[in-house]
Amino acid sequence: MDEQQATKRAEEIIHQAVDGMSPKPTLKRTGLAPVGACVADDHSAGERQQVALSYQLTGVPGTEARKLVRQARDAWVKRGYKFQGSDADWSDPFPSVSMRTVPDDFWMSALTGVVDKAKGEGLAAITVTSPCFAANSSSTADPASFRQTATDEQAERRARDHSSRLYDALQVRHAPAREGEGLATYQDGEGTYAHHAWSTGLLPEDAMAQALARAQAHFESRGWTLQRVSTATGVPALLARNADDGSMAQLAPSTDGTLRVAVTTPTVPPRSASI
Repeated sequence: MDEQQATKRAEEIIHQAVDGMSPKPTLKRTGLAPVGACVADDHSAGERQQVALSYQLTGVPGTEARKLVRQARDAWVKRGYKFQGSDADWSDPFPSVSMRTVPDDFWMSALTGVVDKAKGEGLAAITVTSPCFAANSSSTADPASFRQTATDEQAERRARDHSSRLYDALQVRHAPAREGEGLATYQDGEGTYAHHAWSTGLLPEDAMAQALARAQAHFESRGWTLQRVSTATGVPALLARNADDGSMAQLAPSTDGTLRVAVTTPTVPPRSASI
């Protein structure tokens, strides 16, 4: 598989969920550039990449968000795709479902972000993430080629704050900074972002699982939306998004036994709540 094939398949999975929906939503792209480094690999490595496509389902009443998530689930089940864990809790007014394709193992989620809890209004979104694939000269974007911009102090403070709170939640020691880690501001075709990356020390398997569980509880208690992504370690990575400021957090177990952590914050927060 290459970038073009992965993108085409991810788009197909999204349209399998959306094309038959009623009411008919409009797809609105969210997130960073769709092609990036494999979350299972070291931060400084570029041998493998993966595609992650995220869309908000807009143009429908907020009270229909739960219905759209269920329709996505039904469409994927009809095609024989499998649940990651169990089905959603459909008694929840803001459900989420995580699934994977068979046999090519794309991971996807349909979820509802809260817009107005009192009125039961949400905003549905779909994310599809490909397996990791080998990078090649025609599709690889060298992280070093990103044009560094003037520091946006507010975005960097937000990124550091999220990263610090996450460090407290993980309750594990961090390792000395590696190449490519630390705080920086980068620009790509979608905008400008502050990026803070760091790693934990070596973690036994049980400690890794416990740290990720604490991180998940941290995100859930603060209203972040969550997605799990397969990794070479067999332990899923966590991807989380903050609807208030558009920050993205990534926690990826590495094959060297450490947990790689990265928080990316746009210099211009979204104008309205989004996923």
